[in-house]
Amino acid sequence: MTIQSRYDFVLLFDVKDGNPNGDPDAGNLPRLDPETGHGLVTDVCLKRKVRNFVTMSNAAQPRSGLEIYVQEKAVLNHQNERAYEALGLNKVEAAEDSDETPAKKPKKEKRKGSGNDVDKARDWMCKNFFDVRTFGAVMSIGVNCGQVRGPVQLTFSRSLDPIVSAEHAITRMAVATEAEAEKQQGDNRTMGRKFTVPYGLYRAHGFVSAHLAKQTGFSQDDLSLVWQALALMFEHDRSAARGLMSTRGLYVFEHGSALGSAPAHELFDRVTATLREPGSSPRAFSDYVVNVRESDLPAGIRLHRLVG
Repeated sequence: MTIQSRYDFVLLFDVKDGNPNGDPDAGNLPRLDPETGHGLVTDVCLKRKVRNFVTMSNAAQPRSGLEIYVQEKAVLNHQNERAYEALGLNKVEAAEDSDETPAKKPKKEKRKGSGNDVDKARDWMCKNFFDVRTFGAVMSIGVNCGQVRGPVQLTFSRSLDPIVSAEHAITRMAVATEAEAEKQQGDNRTMGRKFTVPYGLYRAHGFVSAHLAKQTGFSQDDLSLVWQALALMFEHDRSAARGLMSTRGLYVFEHGSALGSAPAHELFDRVTATLREPGSSPRAFSDYVVNVRESDLPAGIRLHRLVG
């Protein structure tokens, strides 16, 4: 059964001596707002961690419908083909240019144009792939499985205070090739650089639409798995580059209806995090005070403190 209520949530997470989300356009420096100096983490970065958690969860206890569409090194059209093969549909048709003979111009394949087939394929993808059912996907390139707008959406995360990107020189006591060794006359050292954030507390906002959940088949069990993933995703994503990252708060506002009982921004304003000593440089979560105003909630709203 699909979810029947709308949800809005606030996610707090922090990083200590790590790079939460490197920017490939800036030499992998931590992403930041150039005007304010606040750190940024993209929505797709967090979605990747959710996908990885679901993959691990499904490996430990296999269940149907929890495959992941956007995987590392995946060829998405191969995933799309599976829908057509499972349903016995014709995924491509030959297209000829009427002005040229096949000898001059070879036949080419184009996307199948049957709307009914695409609808069936889209439904199959939603049923079998957790991330399609949850976040949506564009599956209309090549083998056409349509497009899905997912019920769960996340914003960019932003640090509560400006961050400082620290740059560190690192040394590896080895080289990759003999040519490098000869140039260094046996010294065999390789220099590199690493970028970290000494500390940053980040905040993201999320939304879950009951209306879109009906279109994808997003269920209450799926929603429970999303909450579990957001709470534990950093516990299974450790690396030296990311330092120490943890989910510090997950505050979920459940509405009493599919349309909702209050504007999301009014609910988000109820969750605040401020420095104990204004103007200081935070270096730990304990440097912040998190307040959640639970009194006088709007009618039809329930607050769930899943973390924090």
